[in-house]
Amino acid sequence: MRGESKVRIIGIDPGLRRTGWGVIETDGVRLSYVSSGLITSTADEDLAYRLRELFEGLMCVIAASEAREAAVEETFVNENPRSTLKLGQARGMALLAPAMRGLSVAEYQPNLIKKSVVGAGHAEKKQIQAMVGFLLPKARFESADEADALAIAICHANHRGAAALARRLVKEEAVR
Repeated sequence: MRGESKVRIIGIDPGLRRTGWGVIETDGVRLSYVSSGLITSTADEDLAYRLRELFEGLMCVIAASEAREAAVEETFVNENPRSTLKLGQARGMALLAPAMRGLSVAEYQPNLIKKSVVGAGHAEKKQIQAMVGFLLPKARFESADEADALAIAICHANHRGAAALARRLVKEEAVR
């Protein structure tokens, strides 16, 4: 049985074709790997059905993971506005699914995630994968999307106190 001080976090790397997810457990400064994987959508389906596949897949993963907190990467702007819009819609599913399960949801910019895990905000994919493997030695991930999702969860583990404080301050300000 997990102790009360342990918290399960799911990191989500949203994408329309592939959404990576990774679950870790944190107990103060200690991190441990729980699971990770990919949710894919059927490329020849209409957009609405692809989004449904992502949403339903995330709902199942979140339920099975027993995560209490979620972290999602913020969308970056592509050169192609159409691709950016589709990524934003996939990201919407990545935010909605944990919210529907009652998890607290935090969002992080890609550079902060990289800096939190690698120490540099412009790290390469291989550097992220290597550092995730170092920080979570039992992690078994088969794609960059899974490694990125684990990196997002690690970033949240490092910043979750500050994120919770910021959310509380925003709520208090809204009440005033």
